Amino acid sequence: MTGRDRELAETLDELVTRHTTLRPKTWYGMPAYANDEGKVVVFFQSAATFKVRYATIGFQEVAHLDEGHLWPTAYAVTALTAADKKRLLALVQRAVG
Repeated sequence: MTGRDRELAETLDELVTRHTTLRPKTWYGMPAYANDEGKVVVFFQSAATFKVRYATIGFQEVAHLDEGHLWPTAYAVTALTAADKKRLLALVQRAVG
């Protein structure tokens, strides 16, 4: 990855590896982070790979993000401000459980 995708992926990596017990792995050729059972909890998809205008940070079904009958499982990302990083970290920590 290069450019903005690389910056975003590195930021996600820093947040996840510094603040959770999730383990980094490659998943479908993209960065992902798995729990102790080896199940992916959170993943990154680069914009360039899919030729779209935004990268995606997503959560798999093992993530503890359920809220009633409707909740987001993926987020479009074009940049991460300090406030965005704080929000993302809270989501990732919640997803871990």
